[in-house]
Amino acid sequence: MAYVFTHATVLDGTADMEPRPNTTVVVDDEGRIAAIGAAEEIVPPANAQEIDLKGAYLVPGLVNLHVHLCGSGKPTSAGAAGGLIDKVVGNPIGMWYLRRIIKKHAQQQLASGVTTVRSVGDPGFADVDVRDAINAGKYQGPRLLTSGVGVTVPNGHGAGLFAHIAKTPEQAREIVRDCFARKCDLVKLFITGGVFDAEKEGEPGVLRMSPEIAAAAVNEAHKLGMATAAHIESAEGVRVGLEAGVDTIEHGADLTPELIALFKENGVGRKSSLTCTVSPALPFVELDPEKTHSTEIQKANGNIVYKGIVHAAQAALEAGIPVGLGTDSACPYVTHYDMWREVVYFERIVGAPRKLALHTATLGNARILGLGDETGSIEVGKAADLIVLDENPLENLEALRRVKMVMARGKLVSGLSVKHLPELDRELDAFLPR
Repeated sequence: MAYVFTHATVLDGTADMEPRPNTTVVVDDEGRIAAIGAAEEIVPPANAQEIDLKGAYLVPGLVNLHVHLCGSGKPTSAGAAGGLIDKVVGNPIGMWYLRRIIKKHAQQQLASGVTTVRSVGDPGFADVDVRDAINAGKYQGPRLLTSGVGVTVPNGHGAGLFAHIAKTPEQAREIVRDCFARKCDLVKLFITGGVFDAEKEGEPGVLRMSPEIAAAAVNEAHKLGMATAAHIESAEGVRVGLEAGVDTIEHGADLTPELIALFKENGVGRKSSLTCTVSPALPFVELDPEKTHSTEIQKANGNIVYKGIVHAAQAALEAGIPVGLGTDSACPYVTHYDMWREVVYFERIVGAPRKLALHTATLGNARILGLGDETGSIEVGKAADLIVLDENPLENLEALRRVKMVMARGKLVSGLSVKHLPELDRELDAFLPR
């Protein structure tokens, strides 16, 4: 079906966007933006359904670069999550349930205004199955890019959760080839540890994966035409990841001049970017350990990781390194409907200008995924991935919290709504930066 949005105030997602009031946007029956302009300049298709926005803001759908769809954001320990996954993967009934959960969480992302999601580690390749079902039209969902399972090492981050273990470079290549055979969109590496698996206070992000295994996984992925993303929470890990040629560094750490230079050349001539993820780190700083199901040591390490993520994003922005945004949904206190919080954190904690924050969450993120010609902005020829807001996000990015309407690939989203976790919302709102 074709649609005509009338009396829209358009914010198109480009870097220099300004509100364009009283604008008409036509979406053709192929789900593409066919025309943008003043009403008197546009002749809509005869069969188009008119949607009068009465001055409301028409904005590109958000793009979330870092999501795990297998969890809800309710606090749980890594050990408890791993035990549950052991019972699910390989069990037909368990896998059915896992796909159902992943579908539900993908739809929560969509209902909240996220029209493109990059899944960076879920058990049993269940995210691939959900992606294929969405693309086949079996149910509504966002555009989903999937990594399936990731590549880790013995005792590495993600082992027993959503990553397969490689003890040698050849085993890493085998995992990558398996991901390719299962039609994953990217390869996820877990190069360093994280907050939950740090062994000592002051040592989060300890290097787990050898440079040889990291390089083997990245080289095999690139040979097969697949992008790579890497969980990294220390400067040493950033160096290993960039020297291996990783495309996106997830989380990050304090960046030295040497690391800035590596970002720009990435060792193999591919331009690397940084994915900023304040959302999973901030609760460790603000909340008592019992609330995040962590220990005092993990809280201390969480504070170190938090500072590293913020400082890395600030240094990358200053150096002109592409920075994207992701929520790390499924971590404690990170829900599937709170991408708006990450955008607000980017402005109020990292210090990005408000317009840059909105641009980053839309067209900037789309470009990092290689989808800048497909989505991320309101431009003729692009997919109609759109959200409607009553308030201007360039005046207050918290406007993204209240999405009035969602269109994904030219289809209006119906029958989906955000299912809030009130106890988490209250805690998160209490320390929302003002």
